[in-house]
Amino acid sequence: MILIYKGGARSAVSNYRPISLTSVVCKQLEHVIAGYLRQVWVKSDWLYEGQHGFRPGYSCESQVITVCQDSEFFGRGASIDAIIIVFSKVFDLVPHDWLFTKLATSGVDSRVVAWVREFLVGRTQRVRLGGQLSKEVKVTSGAPQGSVLGPLLFLLYVNDTWRNIESRMRLFTDACIIYRKITNRNDIENLHKDLDTLEEWAVENGMKLNPGRCKAIRFTRTRVKNPLGYTLGDKKIPVASSCKYLGINLRRDLY
Repeated sequence: MILIYKGGARSAVSNYRPISLTSVVCKQLEHVIAGYLRQVWVKSDWLYEGQHGFRPGYSCESQVITVCQDSEFFGRGASIDAIIIVFSKVFDLVPHDWLFTKLATSGVDSRVVAWVREFLVGRTQRVRLGGQLSKEVKVTSGAPQGSVLGPLLFLLYVNDTWRNIESRMRLFTDACIIYRKITNRNDIENLHKDLDTLEEWAVENGMKLNPGRCKAIRFTRTRVKNPLGYTLGDKKIPVASSCKYLGINLRRDLY
């Protein structure tokens, strides 16, 4: 495993992304398993249709276009409140035991579940600093970044985030946006309930949301009269007139 610098202070451990290095033989086997998983999930239409990450025919562009098309569908004079959700250390936090349970219920062969278990269980990691190595510690969570299977295993784990959420929700791996047409106070309250539901899912599934990095924006071509006041837990979500989502700047008028 190697660490890739993401940005910010180089002395902060959180600013590095751990990347797993695996052999060519291992990657070839991962490709075989990944192909099988995609085949089973496509045949059964198991993956959430709003998930655009790491799927053939889907991309960052397809998700952003879908969000913009939904906004047009609601009507040019409509107001749409959108919350861009940011998860914290998503690939590192996925609990292996819960991951295997979800994999077993996704319709795949039990032998594949056993293979994935062997692929993940028993991993250890340690740190080298100035020629010295730390003690090894067991890795009990995480979908290995840099592996072939890592992204698919993460899609598997977050595939049920949309359940019990009534607003529209789109995902690109861990990038998430929830939005709803706002016509009255009840619509705002319902969107807030969906945020509470998502937060409950995160707690139940061992994941963490980062309210400080989330963004709330109202897509409209009219003047915003009332300020947005959405929260996650007891923390207010910052409001923006424009925001970057999947590398594309979205302005509140969507122009």
